[in-house]
Amino acid sequence: MTTTVSDTAQEAAQPPFLRFADAALARALDTDTDPVLLEHRLAHARAELALTGSADAFSTVCTNAGANGAARELLALLVACESDLARTARVSALRDDGRSGRLTLGAAARLLGSTSACVEAAGPASSLQRAAFVELVQRGPWASTEIALAPGVVWAIAGDPSPDPDLPSGAWLMETPSTTEPVDDDFVVVSGPDPVRRRDAVGLHRAASAYLVSPVPAHPAGWAALVREATVTGSGVLLEVDEALPAEGRRWIERAVHLPWALSSLDELALGELPSRPRVEVRAGDDVVSPQEWESVFGPGAEHRHRLTAHQLEQVSQALPAVGGDLDLAVRRLLAGPLGRLARRIRPRKTWDDLILSEPRTDQLRTIVARFRQAGRVYDEWGVTAASGRGVVALFSGPSGTGKSLAAEVVAHTLGLDLYRVDLSSVVSKYVGETEQNLEKLFAAASAGSSVLFFDEADSLFGKRSEVKDGRDRYANLEVSYLLQRLESYDGVVVLATNLPKNIDEAFLRRIHEVVPFSMPGVEERRAIWAHHLASGDIPTADIDLDRLAERFEIAGGLIRNAVVAGAFRAADEGRPLDMDHLLSALAGEYKKLGRILRAEDFDA
Repeated sequence: MTTTVSDTAQEAAQPPFLRFADAALARALDTDTDPVLLEHRLAHARAELALTGSADAFSTVCTNAGANGAARELLALLVACESDLARTARVSALRDDGRSGRLTLGAAARLLGSTSACVEAAGPASSLQRAAFVELVQRGPWASTEIALAPGVVWAIAGDPSPDPDLPSGAWLMETPSTTEPVDDDFVVVSGPDPVRRRDAVGLHRAASAYLVSPVPAHPAGWAALVREATVTGSGVLLEVDEALPAEGRRWIERAVHLPWALSSLDELALGELPSRPRVEVRAGDDVVSPQEWESVFGPGAEHRHRLTAHQLEQVSQALPAVGGDLDLAVRRLLAGPLGRLARRIRPRKTWDDLILSEPRTDQLRTIVARFRQAGRVYDEWGVTAASGRGVVALFSGPSGTGKSLAAEVVAHTLGLDLYRVDLSSVVSKYVGETEQNLEKLFAAASAGSSVLFFDEADSLFGKRSEVKDGRDRYANLEVSYLLQRLESYDGVVVLATNLPKNIDEAFLRRIHEVVPFSMPGVEERRAIWAHHLASGDIPTADIDLDRLAERFEIAGGLIRNAVVAGAFRAADEGRPLDMDHLLSALAGEYKKLGRILRAEDFDA
């Protein structure tokens, strides 16, 4: 084979790894060229390839993978043949089967100079296999085993920054803070309730300038892609573990020692799950975001209106552009998913003017409002130690229709918070542990906006713990114990409403800040309630005897509201103003629904 001036110039313009590949192929295949010249050319190309100071993409990838010597040379051969069909065709002459295709172990041994060099470069313990760059496809004898190079490696060396297509869904690259010096902890295990705080903890123990954050891959290809992508980008791997680290994960962490690893989980992982590798264990905090963190996201001077965790702050900031920059709406969007399945949102519209209660009861409700509003001053500025949590727990007791729901709405409206009426049928489960999981989702979501949680018929969930007679009793008592802990850690307002206050467990009563009894309204209160409902909207009325309605019918406010609404429909259907006949007929219907005795003298017009 004769070398021309143009060939020499073209070869000089090629990157070192291509010059090495061509020199190795020439040494093995060119019979017309002086062998001494071929050996000299190969030696020069090999020396040039071994230089580690180069900043080209090939050298960077090799450095990240720890690929030196024979491994670097094999990678050069693989990339050169994968990216040029002419070189692939030449390799076919080295294959034992004579077929065109990938480089085989036998061909690689001839090109690298020995079988031992091939084993060093492509064997199970090689840097290329640890980095998931190559896979061996065996179709027969060892020498005919094909060496398959992952396409992502070729793309990366060619300059394409696209992530590996086999990466687990949701994987992303996290830059670590440059304001602190690297600690060089190659394996960090972090636990804690907030995933963002856990990531921050990894950043403080960083051994890399970036970490590839990913859920646990569901299949082997995902694990290989994760290791390969981290190697190509020169980053570490931060695995966010939901439950347990699978055996495949332990194997990769023990194998890919060239990468810094971090495991992030809610609870501490069992010792038996952890890889056999020196590690540092860290417990991340769960503190709510500071004013400085708030301003870093929403800008200087942004009002710090919501007590968010770091994870919730991240979610709200991502949702903000989609809702036109409305911060309160973005917080509600954060709550919508989990709360929407377990509770019904009520947009509070009722004010103190809608609530007709005795002055002592109204003062108790205003105390609930004050406790929540002044929590920052009392606990933070004045340093008062809370007996339990920062939130407010109130018990509203009394018969149905006496205003418990209305009072909860007034409190929420006054505080400017959302009100969520908890659907106990969705929360309570017959399956062991599921009730606690639902409650955790409920409280965790509601804490973002410090929403008012309203538990109606609360005695069914907050009832007294029973004597343990069977397994179900034991688990029911565990649910009550969990609720006690969760109430103490919730920073919002919880309202428990019940018709049977004596059925509430005493442990809950000790944690309740205000017990507001709601009783059947007296004559004057009933008259005010009748007048309030009749004056709502533009209902045309005629000949309404409020005194008679208030004195003769000892009913709750809810029943009065129902009677006014039903009477209004009757009046509208007849095309005349609402009068006593309509209201008395509506009251008779309400009495029948409740199975109450109708006295003729009460309903005579």
